[in-house]
Amino acid sequence: MPFTLPPRTPSGPRRRSLLASAAGAFVLVGCSAPEPSTDTAVHSPSAADRARARAARDSESLAARYAAVITAHPPLAARLKPLRAEVVRHAQAFGGSGTAGSRPSGSPSASGSPSASASARPSSSPTVPAQEKDALADLAAAERTLADQRTKALLTVPGELARLLASVAAAGAAHAFLLTEGAK
Repeated sequence: MPFTLPPRTPSGPRRRSLLASAAGAFVLVGCSAPEPSTDTAVHSPSAADRARARAARDSESLAARYAAVITAHPPLAARLKPLRAEVVRHAQAFGGSGTAGSRPSGSPSASGSPSASASARPSSSPTVPAQEKDALADLAAAERTLADQRTKALLTVPGELARLLASVAAAGAAHAFLLTEGAK
């Protein structure tokens, strides 16, 4: 029986493996985020810095709302002061001063219409509903809205800030629950 040589296999990578490697490298390069250059980072704040500043402002605004409700409805003070203190700590954790709302300017206006205070809007003098139950519901709605905004922002910020946002969003959801728990 004659001995035949096996067909010659080319040395080195095959065409398919080269194409697959090139496609894989293209996908990896396309998915990676560009590194920020030091020139642009010095002149403009990063997205994380803007998100942190926004979160601090939102917490300070919420603390001002708590302060307005406490001023307008003193019987709620014992229930609301610990929650407000947490909101102030959240503002400080995001780099804010945490002093917003400590002394509300003037007296908050009492409104009998729930639509006037239904939105979570920042203002220098938040409108407080005339009824305690409505004021608590308004605070709970503001806490829920802010928790939802922070949850959505998780995907756009880096790791450590995302963890902080998640923690504060969870605390806000818990505050909303505590604010509505007594109404039932």
